[in-house]
Amino acid sequence: MAPETAQRLNTALAVLHWRNLMVTLPLCAGGVLMLLPFLWMFSASLRPVGEAYRLPPTLLPDIWDATSYQQVLESGLPFLSMYWNSFVVAALTTLGVLLTASMAAFAFARLRFSGSRALFALMFVGLMVPPALVLIPIYVGFAALHLLDTRAALILPALASSFGVYMMRQFMLGLPRELEEAAKIDGAGYWTIYRRISLPQLGPALAALGIITFTASWNNFIAPFVLIKSLEQMTLPIGVVALQGVFGPASLSVLMAATVMAILPLFVVFLVAQRFIIEGLTMTGIKG
Repeated sequence: MAPETAQRLNTALAVLHWRNLMVTLPLCAGGVLMLLPFLWMFSASLRPVGEAYRLPPTLLPDIWDATSYQQVLESGLPFLSMYWNSFVVAALTTLGVLLTASMAAFAFARLRFSGSRALFALMFVGLMVPPALVLIPIYVGFAALHLLDTRAALILPALASSFGVYMMRQFMLGLPRELEEAAKIDGAGYWTIYRRISLPQLGPALAALGIITFTASWNNFIAPFVLIKSLEQMTLPIGVVALQGVFGPASLSVLMAATVMAILPLFVVFLVAQRFIIEGLTMTGIKG
């Protein structure tokens, strides 16, 4: 390689290195800033009650004290049964959304029927409606069905996921049609094509939608707050707020301990499955 060419190559590599560095450093700083509230929350849960309000706040406690976690479990609220309720509601909601969204997406992406475009546009409008806006009709409907204060009241309304249908349809539009057309020529019906050909190809999108749905259902606060009244059916977000009534607003370390216990499963799920979320969203074209 000629000396001039080598010099130009070295200069280009140096410029590229500095450009990457200028992008990476702000991203790292932003990541650290986003982690600070979580670190402070975990730190506050391990402080004595009096130290949690200290100003200026410190990242690590002077005295490590885990009695706040014991106080949560001995608060008189059924915190472990709230865990179970949240898990059952989130798991059944996720399975239901995966089934209904994939079937509806197959219909919108692969079938041609009268009014399909208008129906999809109507479904798309559902993405713009705030969930709180439909809570009163849901409350009235489930009261008429005598299903208030049950898990069904939390699961059934969530099964109609406009976001899930849109996400599955976008993914399905990018799949090749050759196998489906070959199966149709061989006499396979739409149900067989959906179950044996389309569904197995939806793996990344199903994984991403499943994680997103599970997280949203686990963190759902307003629907359980309106539709659930008894301690036996209460979920974790309501339980954390109810702890404030038991211990009072001064017990910040206890509330932080309950919050850490509530988000720990989601933290583990996200760490394990973040690759599927990124892959699924990238392949469906839903970015940012």
